[in-house]
Amino acid sequence: MRITAQEEYGLRCLIQLARQADGQGLTLKQIGEREGISTANAGKILWLLSNAGIVKSARGIKGGYMLARPATQITVSEVIGVFENADLEEHCKNFSGIQEVCVHNADCGIRPVLQILNETVKQVLSRITLAQLIHHECEVGERLLQLQRTARPTTAAMSA
Repeated sequence: MRITAQEEYGLRCLIQLARQADGQGLTLKQIGEREGISTANAGKILWLLSNAGIVKSARGIKGGYMLARPATQITVSEVIGVFENADLEEHCKNFSGIQEVCVHNADCGIRPVLQILNETVKQVLSRITLAQLIHHECEVGERLLQLQRTARPTTAAMSA
């Protein structure tokens, strides 16, 4: 799985918002400066996140962007879903070689692997919340290792 720049910056912007005290927002300029991105880029990302109902904005002196829900209720999977197009058919179209349609379109041994991989990644990412990502790197890493251990299929399941 490859994380796009938009997904990376989207998560980073949301982590900045998750670190704020309840009711306190950040301006686009503040978010951009903290993450080393342009205000325009931060604006585009937050506009997409706002349309998805993940962030909200308030006008005025104490305004800015803030999370629309508690960080414990926003998953990494949900955030990545705002930016990604995980359609497997699109993936297959991208690898059709010189043909218009992949020569393995009717019978492909790779497609089930991609489906399982995609579903496994989604399951793991749906168990990680923004609230968990605001901790120190070693704490986040330990949590991810725990999730990895529980997501591994058994050897018996793989040989079936």
